[in-house]
Amino acid sequence: MPNYTIVMLFVWALGATSAAWAQAVPAEHEADAQIDAEQAPQPEAQPKPQPKPQPKPQVEQASDAAAEAVPVSEVPQADAKPEPAVPAKQAPAALHKAAAEPSSPGATQDASQQSADAASGQERADATAPQAPEPADAADVADAPGDTPTAENIDLRDVVDSPVAEQLFETKEDTGAIEQPAIEGDVRLSATEAANIPNTARRFLGVDVPPSTTTRLDWTPSKSFAGMAVDTPVLVANGAFDGPTLCLTAAIHGDELNGIEMVRRVLYDLEPEKLHGMVVGVPIVNLLGFSRNSRYLPDRRDLNRYFPGNPRGSVASRLAHAFFQDVIKQCDALVDLHTGSFYRTNITQLRADMRNPKVAEFASLFGDIPVLNTRGNGSSLRAAAVRAGIPTVTLEAGEPMRMQVKVVQEGVKAINTLMEKNGMYPSFSLWAKPSPAYYRSAWVRANASGILFSAVKLGGRVKKGDKLGEVINPVTNDKKVIISAYDGRVLGMALDQFVLPGFAAYHIGIREPVAKVTAAPGEQLDDDGELEGEEKPAMREERKPLSPEEEGYDD
Repeated sequence: MPNYTIVMLFVWALGATSAAWAQAVPAEHEADAQIDAEQAPQPEAQPKPQPKPQPKPQVEQASDAAAEAVPVSEVPQADAKPEPAVPAKQAPAALHKAAAEPSSPGATQDASQQSADAASGQERADATAPQAPEPADAADVADAPGDTPTAENIDLRDVVDSPVAEQLFETKEDTGAIEQPAIEGDVRLSATEAANIPNTARRFLGVDVPPSTTTRLDWTPSKSFAGMAVDTPVLVANGAFDGPTLCLTAAIHGDELNGIEMVRRVLYDLEPEKLHGMVVGVPIVNLLGFSRNSRYLPDRRDLNRYFPGNPRGSVASRLAHAFFQDVIKQCDALVDLHTGSFYRTNITQLRADMRNPKVAEFASLFGDIPVLNTRGNGSSLRAAAVRAGIPTVTLEAGEPMRMQVKVVQEGVKAINTLMEKNGMYPSFSLWAKPSPAYYRSAWVRANASGILFSAVKLGGRVKKGDKLGEVINPVTNDKKVIISAYDGRVLGMALDQFVLPGFAAYHIGIREPVAKVTAAPGEQLDDDGELEGEEKPAMREERKPLSPEEEGYDD
């Protein structure tokens, strides 16, 4: 009990002491503040204003006086002895000191003298200080020689970011396409005449591509095509030696995939140190259709029916015009890569106008690959390029909507053979003999509706009277056999599917001597399968080129 009492007394004493200390601290702080206020110097009384106005010694007025000061030698000397000149580094402090002192006539003259001296010293310091060079005029920089950008030498096999579909319809300013003249003089198909001659930088799409360089550029249609951004990748390999410029184009129809992989493999495997000339590859020409997995442009037009294009025409015509001017006309030769269309497939083959000597010479360089003689649709890229003086062939291989590795390998082999035989990419490979050309072709059609079952293989040789396939009615089980009316080779055929009467099922290449082939007046061959005109008998007693309705499913 006593201990408890002692503890309680101790707690009470501690609480009382804390309360007293808390009350004492604010009072002590107030007392200290009052003492500091009493000890602080009181401001001096301001003198009464004199009748005569005196200039106010403001810092701004002193600065104005320094700016308007005359040389020291011309300043009138006052009775007061002038102070020595203030160095430039002390000029601001002197101005503030002069402004802080009371105003008087003598002091005003001293301040003016000091301001003049300070300004004079500052001028001398500015005169001796090094001056920064003035920036060059932007127009002079733009017009300076050698301002063309140079392509970066990259490894085409490196992985890069690809354009996303959202960027396909981005608005861009219309900058105007550059009109390029058509190729004049002899067309260079071979690099043997320029063997071991060092190459030079070549300008392509506004960029200088140095020798021994592989690079990736972008082509964007511009003139009369504003409002849509279609940055199309273009692969370029400029060799170390001089030679022709070969162009490879693929996916003019957006659903044809085999040609895309052919361009990639050919360009990525090239070593520019061994290359004679330049190879330009456009893996996806119709990027708008490719992004939609469609053969056509967004407006349902076939891009390969609008070359060489029109800058004031439809979307397809403007796109074709820009591509033809910017890319195709810069090349010496062109290989346009395609597949079959509308659920049909083609054996790896060339389509070429063998009546044109330059085209026939060009087609003979591809080695062991069938060649079908056809001029093609007049508005196709191949026909337009030939008219412009650029030897061009179409390489057909496989079917649409599929990536067929074996077919891709056959196409790559044909293109590599071309570059070996014309001296662009020499090697020690043994060349196969060129396959004979098929100067005629015909489509054999189904005469009943039902499901088509083929009995022949693609590329197989057939004779007149051979069974090609049959059409079976799934309801009645009625069978109609399709018989070949020609001796030849199956260059293309329809996939097994449901067909209607008149459906073109088998494309037969027919061998015929060159001397018997003549061009029909006003001949317009369809390159794609849009079979035109009235139906005519399949067999003819006269041996002459087939009519447009017997041609098709090309390019």
